[in-house]
Amino acid sequence: MTELQLGLLVIGAVVVAGVFAYNRLQERSARRAAERVFRSAAGDALLGEPPAARMEPGAPETRPPPERSATLPAVALPDARIDYVVELAFEPPAPAAQLLELWKVHEHRYARQALLACSADGVHWSRLPSAEGNAQVLQAGLQLVSREGPVDEAELIEFRAALDSLAAASGAGIAAPEMRQAVEQARALDAFCADADIQVVFHVMPMPGTGFDELAVGGAAEQAGLALEADDRYTLRDDDEREMFSLAWRDGAGGAGGLSITLDVPRAPGGRGSFHAMARCARQLAATLGGALVDDNGQVLDERALAAIAAQLDAVHAAFAARGIDPGSAVALRLFS
Repeated sequence: MTELQLGLLVIGAVVVAGVFAYNRLQERSARRAAERVFRSAAGDALLGEPPAARMEPGAPETRPPPERSATLPAVALPDARIDYVVELAFEPPAPAAQLLELWKVHEHRYARQALLACSADGVHWSRLPSAEGNAQVLQAGLQLVSREGPVDEAELIEFRAALDSLAAASGAGIAAPEMRQAVEQARALDAFCADADIQVVFHVMPMPGTGFDELAVGGAAEQAGLALEADDRYTLRDDDEREMFSLAWRDGAGGAGGLSITLDVPRAPGGRGSFHAMARCARQLAATLGGALVDDNGQVLDERALAAIAAQLDAVHAAFAARGIDPGSAVALRLFS
C-alpha cells in the first residue's frame, strides 16, 4: 500500500467517525427535546422508541406511575381483548347464587385480576356477585396484564384449574382459548401498555419572585369549567363523568411552585378532544393568572410545540384503535388501573 492510499484510508476513517459522532449528538439532542415534552407513567420504558411514540415532559426516572383508582368500572365485563376468557355452559341453567358460592373458594386469589359474569340468554350479562336468577352461560376472565407484568402459563393453568373445578361441581361444559396463544397475547399487550401508559403534563408558572393566590386559582379553574374534587385536584369531566384532565399545585409546593395540568392518555376519553380542551384550559389559566405555560424544564410551550404534541398523540391513539380499545373506556380503565 502506497503512502497516498494509506493517507486516504486515514482521512476516510476520520470522516466516518466525525459523521457518526455528529449523528449521535443530533440523536441525543432530539431525545432530550422529546423527553421535555412527554412523561411516561411507566418510568423510562418509552426511551427506546422513536420520538413519535414518546409522551410526557420531564425526567421520567424521577416520576413514579400515577396512583390510580383500584375500583373497576361498573360496566366492566370479561373481554377477550384484555382477558383470558373461559366460558362455562349450564344445562339446565344454574342459579347465580350457587355459582358465586362455588367461586368463593378462589375469590381471594383472583380478587383484582378476574371478572365473572353470568347470562340467561348469552346476550345480556350481569357481573358476579350482583347477578341474580339463573345462568345459562358464565364467562370468567383473567386479566392478561397488570402492574406486575403479563401473566405466564403457570398462572393461566392455575386459573383454568379453578374453572375446571367450578365446572365439575356445577355440571357445566367448559371452553377456553389455547394457553400458548394467550401467553403470546399477554406479552404483546404488555408491550403495548408500556408504550401507551403515558401522561401529558403542562405547567403554569408565576412570574419570578411571585406566586399564585389560592382563591384566584380556584376562580380561574371554575371559570375554565373545572370542578374541585375531594382530593383537592380540579378536574374537567365529560358528559359521562369521565375525567379528561386535572389541575393541581405543582409538586404540592403551593402558589410559588405553580400549577400542573395533567392528561392521563389511556384513561382520558375523547382522543384528541381531551388534549385540545387541556391546551385551551392551560392557555386560559396562564392568561388569567398572569403566568407562563411551560414544560418540566421551564421551556415555553407555544402553539408550534402544542401542535407537535397533538401530532404525537395521534400516533398513540392510532395504536389504541388498532387494538379496538378506546382511551377512557371501561376496558382501558381496567387495563391502566
